[in-house]
Amino acid sequence: MAERARAPISGCVITFQEADRIADCVDSLGFCDEVVVVDSGSTDDTRAIAAEHGARVVVNEPFPGHRQQKQFAIEQATHDLVFCLDADERCTPELQRRISALRASGFGADGYQMPRHNHYLGKVLRHGLHVPDRKLRLFDRRKGRWGGRNPHDHVEMQPGARVERLAEGIEHLSYRDFAHHRRTIESFSRIAAEAMAAEGRRATVLDLLVRPPAVLVKSLLLKHGLLDGWRGLVVAWMAAVTDWKKYRRLMALTRGRRGEEAA
Repeated sequence: MAERARAPISGCVITFQEADRIADCVDSLGFCDEVVVVDSGSTDDTRAIAAEHGARVVVNEPFPGHRQQKQFAIEQATHDLVFCLDADERCTPELQRRISALRASGFGADGYQMPRHNHYLGKVLRHGLHVPDRKLRLFDRRKGRWGGRNPHDHVEMQPGARVERLAEGIEHLSYRDFAHHRRTIESFSRIAAEAMAAEGRRATVLDLLVRPPAVLVKSLLLKHGLLDGWRGLVVAWMAAVTDWKKYRRLMALTRGRRGEEAA
């Protein structure tokens, strides 16, 4: 790993209508040697603000999907070591210092996972479905790429690649308000259903009856979401609603396709 001593890092962010949040995101990547922001057609000041804060802005529209856009972003980077954030995330000062120390000593791994601290309506969640929420965000793009099923993408490393865990984390300001949460559920459940249908997946009434209650039990009891108070209850309920909407939409899509095939 000697060649990685003092290795440069590219920060990569994808955006759409993030004028109110992109500045803090880009600023938190100040330890990187460059920041690349890939925008999918914002009509607000997202691009201008990102550029004012030192980012190199690239436009890629229409939006190809979360996984595809994030892969496009790392391909636009100048350097092979990339650190990826969403516009609603910030690299904490502790994590900035840790990554700088790793770079000074020479990176010993091909990728690094770190915990994500999820904020919900003014407070960090300590329990529930997404705790611990570890994300692989710093990696060598020659050894990894963005994969998964939209909208729930993740980094996939090549076999044999070495991945280490860091204790320092990312702050995730998930939703601006409850209305934003509801809009996200509508969007994400639609995207997920379409992706599952494209893979040939089908949904049944059993999915609708079993999966949402199972999410509630897992979040509130098995993952102790009740300890987060009313926020834990709301997050668990909304996760169950998301599952219900996703499988209901998948059922409608597959029925529609069967009808077309019969015709």
